[in-house]
This record gives sequence, C-alpha cells and structure tokens, in this order.
Amino acid sequence: MVPRSFGLVLIASAAVAAEPFSQGLYPVLERAGCRSCHNAAGVASATRLEFPEPDAAADRIEAFGKSLIAFVDRSRPAQSLLLQKPTNRIPHTGGQRVPPGGPEEVLLQNWVDRLAKMTGAELAQAQQYKKDTGASARSNGPVLRRLTNAQYNNTVRDLLGELGAPASQFPPEDFVNGYKNQFQAQSLSPMLFEAYSTAAEKVARNVFRRGDAESLIPCKPSVACRAEFVRTFGLKALRRPLDAGERKRYEALFAGGVEFNRGAQAVIEAMLQSPHFLFQLDETRDPALKPYARASRLSYALWNTMPDDALLAAAAAGELNTPKGVEKVARRMLADPKAKEALDEFLAQWMRFDRVIGTGRDTRVYPRFNRESAASMTEETRRFISDLVWSNRDFMEVFTANYGFVNAELARIYELPAPQGDYERATFPDASERAGLLGQAAFLTLTSTPNDTSPTSRGLFVREHFLCQHIADPPPGVSTVLPPLDEAKPQTNRQRLAVHTTDQTCASCHNLIDPIGFGLEKFDAIGGRREKAKLLFYPLDRKSKEPPRKIELDLDTSGWVAGIADSKFSSPRELGAILARTPQCQECIVKQVFRYVSGRLETLADRPLIRKAYEDFRASKFRFQEMLVSLMVAREFPDGGAVNVSQREPVP
Repeated sequence: MVPRSFGLVLIASAAVAAEPFSQGLYPVLERAGCRSCHNAAGVASATRLEFPEPDAAADRIEAFGKSLIAFVDRSRPAQSLLLQKPTNRIPHTGGQRVPPGGPEEVLLQNWVDRLAKMTGAELAQAQQYKKDTGASARSNGPVLRRLTNAQYNNTVRDLLGELGAPASQFPPEDFVNGYKNQFQAQSLSPMLFEAYSTAAEKVARNVFRRGDAESLIPCKPSVACRAEFVRTFGLKALRRPLDAGERKRYEALFAGGVEFNRGAQAVIEAMLQSPHFLFQLDETRDPALKPYARASRLSYALWNTMPDDALLAAAAAGELNTPKGVEKVARRMLADPKAKEALDEFLAQWMRFDRVIGTGRDTRVYPRFNRESAASMTEETRRFISDLVWSNRDFMEVFTANYGFVNAELARIYELPAPQGDYERATFPDASERAGLLGQAAFLTLTSTPNDTSPTSRGLFVREHFLCQHIADPPPGVSTVLPPLDEAKPQTNRQRLAVHTTDQTCASCHNLIDPIGFGLEKFDAIGGRREKAKLLFYPLDRKSKEPPRKIELDLDTSGWVAGIADSKFSSPRELGAILARTPQCQECIVKQVFRYVSGRLETLADRPLIRKAYEDFRASKFRFQEMLVSLMVAREFPDGGAVNVSQREPVP
C-alpha cells in the first residue's frame, strides 16, 4: 500500500508538472536573474538560449518554455544542461542560479521531464520560437530627437557661418547607453527653452552685425525677395521645403520688419526656435518629404550636421529613393572633411574622453600627471582610430596594433625615445606587451581611480564598450567599498577584490568583470608599465616630512573573459587578440555605431539590419567605412533592399 504522504507528493508533483510555464518555472528563472545574461546584450548573448522580450505575451513565453527542449537530453533527462547548468553541477558562467534540492529545482526538474516527453504540435511550437523572434519583435517606432549641442553648433555654422559655439551655454548633456544623443535623455527643460531663445536672438543679431549678411540674401531687397529668402533659407534651416502656410507666416513676419535686414533677422531668429529646426526630421508621413527625412538622417549620421545643398538637391531629384542611390551619396559624404569631424565626435563619446580630460590624479603618486597629459592621451587615441578608418585598413587592428602615436609626454609614460615631432607613429617593443586601445594610456587612465588601477572598472568597460554586454548595477544596499589598505597586511587589488567572491550576490557579476581587469594589472593608473604593485603608506600627520613607507607586492595578472572560449590572457596584447577574433566584439562595433547614429539602443526588430551591416563589415575585411555605408543603406531599406557593399570597390 502506498503511504498517504507519498501519494500527496505525487499529486502535488503532477499539479506542478501541469502548471503553465509562464506561471510556474518562468517566474523562478526571472527571479534567479537568468535574463540578465541570456539576452541580446547579455554576457551569454552568444549562446543558444535567449529570453523573450520583457513584455512578451503569455503564448510567446509558453513557446519559449517549449524551446528549452534544445537543452534537454531526452534519453537521460536528469543529465540535461537545462537542469545541470542553473544548479551549477556543470560549471556555469553565471554561477548557481537554482539551489539544488529546493522547491525551485523541483519546478525545473518537472519541466525538464515534461519537455523530454514532448511530441507533435508542442515540438513544432518549440521550433517555431526562434523563427518568430524577429517577426514578433516590435521596434521603438519613430523617436523624436532634438539636435545635440554639437549638432546645434555645427548646424548654425553651416547655415550661417562661423558664429562661435552658441550651444556651449546650453545645459550639459548626460551619457545614456554610452552616448550623449540618446532620445530618452533629451527632455526639454525650462532652462533649455530659455537657452534656445537666447541663442537664436544672439545668433540672428550677430549675423547682420558681422557685415557679410549679403551672402544669405539671394536677391536684391524687394517684396519678391522676401518670399525668395523665406523659401531658400527655410529649405536649409528646416531641412525640407516649407509648406504654403509656413511660407505665409514667415513672409508676414519678414514684412513686419522696419527695414529689409531687420525682417530677415526676425525670420532667422524665429526659424532657429522652430521645433522643425531644433528636432531632427527622422520620420514623416508626407510622401513628398520622405526623401528630405532620408537626407537629414544621412547627414546627421555621417556629418553630425545639416544636409548641404547637394544632398538637398539629391533628395529633390529622387536620388535617395533607391539603395544604390543612398550608397552613392553615402560614399560621397564620407569623402567630405565633415565626415572626419563627425567620426571624432563619435570616438570621443565611445571612448569616454570626458573621463580622461576630467580626471585627477594623486600628485604624491603621479606628480607629473596634469591636464596636458590627459589631452595627449585622448589625442593619441583619436589619431590612432582615425588613421585606421581613413586609411581604410582592418578596423579590428584597433585591438591588436603594435604601435601608437606619441608625443614627448606619452613617450615618457611608455618608456620610448622622445619623438622629433608631436604624435609620431611609434612601435611598441614586444616586451612592453602593449597593443591597440587596451595598451594606450587613455583607456588605462579612464578606467582607474585617482591613485590606483581599478580592475572592476577596466573589466566593465571592456564588457560594455567592446562586447556590448550590459552588466547590472549592484543591488540596493550592497556595499561597494573594498577593505582599506593595511600596512600590517598589505594586499594587491586582486587580493582585496576577493571579497566579491565570498558573496553570491556580488560574485555573479564580479566574476564576469574583475578577471578581465586582473589581466591588465601590469599597467598603472596613467598607463605606465609596472612589474610590481607599489603601496605607499604616508605618516598620519600630513605636515610630517617623513617619506612614505613603500611596500612592493608581486602581481598575479592572469585573467580571462567568462563566456568566451580559450580566453585566458595576462596582458593588453593577449586580450586584444582575443577581442579582435571574437564575433561578439566585431558585431559590437556595428552596434555601437548604430546606437550613436540612431540615438537609441537596438531592439529585436533591428537585428536583421545590424546583422546585415555586420556581415558586410566582415566581408570587407573589417573596413569601417564599408560598414558605415552598409549601415546607412540598411537603415533606409531594412526590408531586403540593402546592397551588398562588400562587393563594391572600397571607399578611396
């Protein structure tokens, strides 16, 4: 006879097994944080397991649950990866997510058993989940983006000539998703409204004070000329033709001026405050204006400024209505000096030059570091990347190149002979173990603290900027303060950071980032090479003239990149080689450009577009310009109209 208690367990187990995935196991996996790695921007993005979008419907979640059959051994369910990995019985990059022996594992075991017995229509549903991922995805739709401060300055310059940098008086912009142009952060505060008004008034006034306003007036002053000025200036300022109502209103404003120039000044001031000037024309429902929206998207993506006359003429002539037309125009634009200026702005944000320029260093530890040192570091990185892009070489050398562009200050840090001039190309000796961005002073400085390196910051930067993987912020209430340095028991950063592995809450993320930083510990907080960690202990009395006591410790610089096979390294050169050959890193370059030019993070709906640009990037042997052209074409023709730019001649 079966004991009553055992019968109750069987009944409960059967009830759990019949429970819908969306109501049973799925919430358990969500609470366990599995989504944080198993998503398009997660550390496990390269694996076969990817959670549905957070707001997915119940039927899609059920389909996801059935798709997990890919991780079930149907002949030996108990040995399935779906059971062994979350419990960490098989080593799991994310650590233990489901405690063995607990009620969560019961749910997991029951689901594994159910999948092992699945047949027929349920199997078909499991196979359909992956196919439906792109189709079910919803894009963010059109987003309203205002001009960034840099774009405002550039647009005013190209519209009215050199008039300083009026946007320097605007409120500073915040970094979101790694950039300052993301639409989520582009709110319009009363302070910004006031700044726009003040700038428009000042700019319009200065145009006519300058004495060369005749270049703006297309004809001899007359009633007819007023209309012509409104039409031609309006086309440039608003990046599209004005409609009849707009022309009438601006002409009336012009006529209200005491004299011709005063009327033109009033029109300029009004247009500079128009939402159609301040916001990018990304989307429009008017078919007649779609080519102008396309011209505007291309212009702010590749030039970071307004379309020129040729681009507006191409829009009017219908030359942007085909993939080949967009490709031709994009190549013409990349040959313009404005493309180089726009690339510099992207690089400054991607590589967070602001953190280098705005950093400070403990003068007792780094007495020769100053603002000029920081400026030299960012200038080297800018020249280094620009050389790869405009020389049309393999962009993945950004991680592997054995050279830099040094001046006297950088030569001192790198222990190289002083160059004859500024920012000359210099080869790093093999013994230096430097290579690419990871060996440059800019990266090593921006990921350090005022008096020491920060393995956590360095690992986090690599994850987020070079692999496009998001690492969650520490949970509320978790202390991020490391044990203080103790002269009686001196420790390296690696030893102090071991505290992160004693708490599972901390370890789940720090095991993903700290080991990357450990492999870069041969380089100090301004990018100088060091063989040992040097700890300085100063007298408690700051007025004391007694020198600090110095303790040197051996460094363990073994590191690895969790989630990437064969990724052990111990220097920037070795890590650079790993990143350069890793598809996640290669595709991340495309994603970073997409985020910057689109002003938002990519969505599932953007995946085919990004994949197309990545495939062209790879086929071109990683020519950055070719990737830009492909991305521009794919953005405009996302439904299969993009040209295979890898088959074209490279940009000269």
